[in-house]
Amino acid sequence: MATIARLQFATTASIHFLFVALSLGLVVFVIAMETAYVVTGNASFERMAKFWGRLYVVNYGVGVIGGIVVELQFALNWGTLTKGFGDAFGGALALETLTAFFVESTLLGAWVFGWGVLGRKTHLVLIWLVGISAYASALWILAANAFLQHPVGTRDADGRPLAGFGELLGNPALGDAFLHVVFASLIVGSMFVAGVSAWHLLRRTGEAAFFRRSLRMAVAVLPVGTLATVHWGMLQLVVIEDIQPMKLAVLEAIRPGDHAPPEWIGVAYQVMLRTGFGLVLLSVALAVLLFRDWIIRLRVPLRVLVAAIPVPFGLVVAGWLVREVGRQPWTVYGLLTTEQAVTPMSANVALTTFLVTAGVMLVLAVTGCLLIARFARRGPEDGAFGTPLGQAEPAGPVGTAVI
Repeated sequence: MATIARLQFATTASIHFLFVALSLGLVVFVIAMETAYVVTGNASFERMAKFWGRLYVVNYGVGVIGGIVVELQFALNWGTLTKGFGDAFGGALALETLTAFFVESTLLGAWVFGWGVLGRKTHLVLIWLVGISAYASALWILAANAFLQHPVGTRDADGRPLAGFGELLGNPALGDAFLHVVFASLIVGSMFVAGVSAWHLLRRTGEAAFFRRSLRMAVAVLPVGTLATVHWGMLQLVVIEDIQPMKLAVLEAIRPGDHAPPEWIGVAYQVMLRTGFGLVLLSVALAVLLFRDWIIRLRVPLRVLVAAIPVPFGLVVAGWLVREVGRQPWTVYGLLTTEQAVTPMSANVALTTFLVTAGVMLVLAVTGCLLIARFARRGPEDGAFGTPLGQAEPAGPVGTAVI
């Protein structure tokens, strides 16, 4: 039954993380574009903020629904874990839920319906706060995960483990991992923006200047993401050597001892490592080449960018598997095994919940991809979010904003 519970969590969390990574990466571009619009008054940046912002909103909506499924199956399958260690990491999970499902969603709703209603600067502040809350949410979920990787804190009089926020945030398993996720998400966002822009340039959809500017912005950011991701990923190995030596032994193909994770994570790690270094080289080459107009007119580099859109998504899932499966057979490293952490239930119940939740997540994934592809193909629309370009301040009665 533990195997089914693990497969269920792996399926739901992996699919959910795809949308999370795109949200974290894409919001940076929306913030940059709207900031440029407010500073310069150039309507082309407003068009960019609206186009990429609409894709962000669609992706965020699907991701939030997926997050509810993840929370549900977590509560259903891992009751022994939450009962025994919930006092230690439950506060971080609660803050993540409050941040993502209430603060971030409320701010994003105000941003969506605030076009043409709020002033430019106020509207810009909203998207900045959306981005900040998104990364705060990621920090809290990784703080909870870091506790599972490396338990910190003390025990109360009854022997229950406790951890204050200072201990959770100071966990050595958190800092490098959080920055690694931040910049990995930036790769996802950059490759997505570059790939969609390249598709429109290949199709000659009549928005060459728009997508040329988006493409250049993406390839300018991409080297930052790739180099920083590799850097913070390598620094994690230093921490792993101290807190999870068996994981490091598997990753470096050293014969491990007892309580070692499955050896296949070493393969996932090598694939992730080599592909990551390949993206570093590709990103630097693109940043140099694609700032020349004659290169942009060539079809081969653009086709490469379109084909490469799925690559960073695969990499973030591979990285998640290395981190999570790498602590097996422990759920709370050194304190609680996976077999012990699972909620007691029959195999039939476990299989039924797995099939239902996995089916829901797959439907969400397909629906999200189709919606994102649909709006991406439509290109920029000046009336997106229900307001014309340049309507910065409230003018007349407030209308209904639509995506």
